[in-house]
Formats: sequence, C-alpha cells, structure tokens
Amino acid sequence: MKSALKSVMTAILMAVCFAFALSGTPSQAQTTVTPMVVYHFDDAKSQGLKGLRSIRNQLDTVPATKLAIVAHADGVDMFMEGATDAASKIAYAPLIADLKSRGVDIYVCELTLMGRDLSPDQFILEADFTRSGVVKLTELQQVGGYAYIKP
Repeated sequence: MKSALKSVMTAILMAVCFAFALSGTPSQAQTTVTPMVVYHFDDAKSQGLKGLRSIRNQLDTVPATKLAIVAHADGVDMFMEGATDAASKIAYAPLIADLKSRGVDIYVCELTLMGRDLSPDQFILEADFTRSGVVKLTELQQVGGYAYIKP
C-alpha cells in the first residue's frame, strides 16, 4: 500500500511539474511581434527601384509587416507623376501603387518641396506629405519603434 501511494504521489507530482513547465513556455501566438520597418529614400536614382523591390520582397515574405517609406531630398523624385527609373525606364507609379494597396505608408517631405519649388500636385496620389522627412524618420524610429533601412 505504501509503495502504491508513493507511485500515485510521484505521478501526480510529475504531472503538476509537467503542466507548470508547459505553462511557462509562451505559445507562438503570444510571442509574435508585428515587424515595423521604415525605408529611407534620399536619392531616387540610386535607391528607387532596388528599394521598392526590397519592400515588396519583405511584404511577400512577412505580409504582416507594417512598413513606411519616408522620402526627402532627391528621394522625392520617384513619387512624382511620370517618374521612371533612369536605367531601366520602369515606371515607379505602378510599383508604389501596389505597395500602397498593401498597406505601406508613404511620406514625402514638404520642406524638400519648398526648397525645390515643387508642388504636391506634381506627385502621384499615393504620396502623403509630412512637414519634415527627417523628423518623421525620428518619430517612426523612436516613438513608433520602427527598424530603419536605407536601401
């Protein structure tokens, strides 16, 4: 009787320890974090096509990624009506429209527009505007927790 009671107690203790060990292991759903990334464009000629492709690849690989694009200086050129990649002549607008339809936020620097005497009317409809591209980058990284990529 004593050994049977000892076996039952051992089995109960093992079951409790096993249950406790499992409860201490977070499930995949509990540990999943939505990736957030801001892409910084300041030169459409060297960054445009490769940067847009990187964003598309990131969304294809991890569709839940929250993505933002911030453009200033010469990076705003790719968001202008009729803009194309200089080497390949591929139009930027359809690529950008696809990314916007997939939830990518797009911010174009108004200070750049003022400095270059450009008007928001010269830009594709998918472009949203922010007072300062550099300030928007800072906000997204420090306040929003976005990772930073400069293609």
